[in-house]
Parts: sequence; structure tokens; C-alpha cells
Amino acid sequence: MPNSVEFQNEEGALPFSDPILRARVEAIAQLAGGLTDRVAVMDRHFNVVYANEPAWSSAATTKPESQRAKCYEAFAHRADPCEACPAIKVFEAPGVRSVSCPIGGDGTVCGMHQAFPLVTGGGDVGSMLVLFNGKRTATDHVSPQQERGAVRDSLGELIGRSPVMQRLFDMVSLVAESSATVLIQGESGTGKELLARTIHALSRRKDKPFIVVDCGALPETLLESELFGHVKGSFTGAVANKRGLFEEADSGTIFLDEIADTTPVFQAKLLRVLQEGEIRPVGGTKPIKVDVRVISATNKDLADLVKEKAFRQDLYYRLAVLPLYVPPLRDRREDIPLLAEHFIARSCRRHQQPVRTLSDQARRALSKAAWPGNVRELQHYIERAVVTTTGPTIGCDDLLAMSAMDEGDDLRSATRGVIAQTERARILEALKKTNGNRVKAAKLLKISRASLYNKLRAYGIE
Repeated sequence: MPNSVEFQNEEGALPFSDPILRARVEAIAQLAGGLTDRVAVMDRHFNVVYANEPAWSSAATTKPESQRAKCYEAFAHRADPCEACPAIKVFEAPGVRSVSCPIGGDGTVCGMHQAFPLVTGGGDVGSMLVLFNGKRTATDHVSPQQERGAVRDSLGELIGRSPVMQRLFDMVSLVAESSATVLIQGESGTGKELLARTIHALSRRKDKPFIVVDCGALPETLLESELFGHVKGSFTGAVANKRGLFEEADSGTIFLDEIADTTPVFQAKLLRVLQEGEIRPVGGTKPIKVDVRVISATNKDLADLVKEKAFRQDLYYRLAVLPLYVPPLRDRREDIPLLAEHFIARSCRRHQQPVRTLSDQARRALSKAAWPGNVRELQHYIERAVVTTTGPTIGCDDLLAMSAMDEGDDLRSATRGVIAQTERARILEALKKTNGNRVKAAKLLKISRASLYNKLRAYGIE
């Protein structure tokens, strides 16, 4: 680790006295040291705490021995701060997960692409990680389009054009080559395991095993045996020696899903594995060295569990070296049509059907619907539509008919927004065909006039 971790801020206190913040910056320095992309870490006073060699080589100032330089001096060739720099939001706005600067603050291009908060164990933003665009020098001319970077539809198996997914892609590209532990947080159904697989596939461990463990599905005794193995006779039923999943994942990646559901006893043993890089089988006396990257995931807030004494703080420090957050579908609605088309194509291949498309009306309806089950729910909904309907195009009528197949299905209540949108669209279409004649429209829709009048009031149709 460079001398940057010993840098002192303007108040004279070490900025990394907090162990989790120190661990995160050390991990960033470890992985950024081998990159050609420009990476830096700044404190809240915009002092450069850490910058890798490509960042310094393209900076407008000479690399100081202590790296005590202001970011605007080093990367924007300015004597004064960039007054309009949005990076300040990282420190001032609670809950901000990242910010971008398409033109480099007030017009002087510094090259900042994304800034991410680095949080202390107490939940405060202690510093920020900055990713720069390209490997250019400070005097290069860059268009706003180039500065923003090209929008990607996917990264590995992750799909999305939304800004929040583009920022996640940036972070995944950065952390993939590291061996540091990664904590993935997000609601159920957002794709945490898919994110873990993508990190593994983009890493140098991609040709090695990727082992998935559902920590919440196994009791403590069985979980310990599954992960660390056991020796013959160590407990009733141990009729032979068994290799643990950590051994099976040697040189690869192990994904510990639902890590928040583990017991304090197991957490203590997992902490030792992360600290020492070795496991001890149940009933064994000799430790076994393993080289495994650990990616964990949870749909709970581990920081809150630490405060409630429900999760070990020291283990949290180890797991959350590089934290990632997978956004819920409601925060990336512009990705829903892209995801739906992807799931349609995949379902058609799986069920040996001709490729089908999604109508514009259905696309809009799906985008407005509530998806409490997130991407997983959308995927299951689309596959069900492919299986239960026919024709080259999946339209609103197909979605409505599918949702009405059984009244008691949880899927129907979960997609109430889709039903409402599609029903309203069908009523408007019927009124158009009948030139506004409500009696004829009710017959066309095969409902009573009273039902039609009620629906007209409910949907605000004049």
C-alpha cells in the first residue's frame, strides 16, 4: 500500500483510523495498482489520498512524495476549487450512491467520470472513490459524449441502460480483477447471485470454480461441515472424510448468499478463514490453506445489524471491503422493456417457440407496473406469458388474459398495475371503434353497461 494511507487531513487526524474505511482504501489501492485506468481516492477536503500511477502520469502536476495535493490542482490544473463540482454531493447528501460529472465541474475538464462514497463503520462518508474517463492527459480535448462514456446494454449477464446500472457496471469492472472480498446488498429478486457470477466471470479466476452456498437454508452444524469439510467419525453420520466447499473452490470464488442469516458462532469461524486464509475441517486438527475469493450477499442492512449486535462487527469489516448495491426494479424502470425482450427471447428458445416480440402498449404497461419481486418476478411473469399465449407479438390483451387465469394467484396482485393499464387501454380502444357509443363498447368488451360506467369513473375516462 502506498504512503497515501498515512496521509493526514487538514485537521491533522488520520483519515483512516476507521478500520473499515482503511480496509476499503487498501483494497482499492491493491486492485487499482495494476490497472491502466485512472483511479483516485479523495477526502472531504478534496485532498488526493490515493491515486494510481496512470492517474498521476496524466495529471497536470508532479506526483508529491506524500501525495498531499488537491484534486483540482492535480487533475484539473487549477489553483482554486471547481465551484460546480458535483462530487461534493457524495459528502453532503445522505444516501447518494454515486455522482457523475460529464464536463468536469465548471467547464475545465478534469476527467472525472463517477464518484462513489466510501463509508466508515459508523455509516459516515469518510472519503470518495473517483473513476476517470480514459487514459488521456489533462490537455486533451474531450466531447461531452466521450466524457460521459458509451452506454452499455449489458456487462456479462447483467442487463441495463439506466444510469444506476451504468454506475454499477463501472464498479464491477473495477473490482473484478481484485481479490478483495465483496459484499452485495439488495432486495430479494434483484440479481445478487447474477452479479456475483459476473464478477467471477470477469476476474482472473474465471476458469476456476464458482461455488454457491445458501447460508440461510442450512443449520449451523451442517453449514460448517459443508463449507469446511469434516473428518471421519467427527460426528454421527460422518462415515468418511469430506472435502468442504472452500476446498472445492480453491483458486476460484465462493458466493455466500444470505450471509446475514448465519449464527455468531459460525461468523467467528468464517472470520478466521478470511483472516488466516485457511480452514479447519470439523473434527480435524490440521489447518488447510485455501486461496478463495469470498463474495457475500444479503437483502438486509448489515450495518444496521452490527449496530443491533446481531452481526459481528469485525466480520462486517472483512466482508464489506468493496460493497456493491443492486438497485430494485422500481429505481430502473427504463430497463424493464430491455429486460422483458431479453426474457422473451430466452423463454422462446427454452420452449422451442419462434421468436416473439413485445407490443409498444405492453411495453409501456410493464414499465408502469409495480414489481415487488423485482427482476425475478418480471422474468417469471414473462416466461408465463410466453408459455400461455400464442402469436408473434405479446400484447396487453395477452398480459390481461394471463393475469386473469386464476384469481388467487399472488402474481395477479403483484401485477395489478399492468392489469389496470391494459384494461384502460382496451376500454379506450372499444370506445374508439364504436365512436364513443358506450352501449356498443360494453357489448364489444363483453361486460355490462354498469360495469363499463364504473370502470370509466375509476379510470377517469370522460
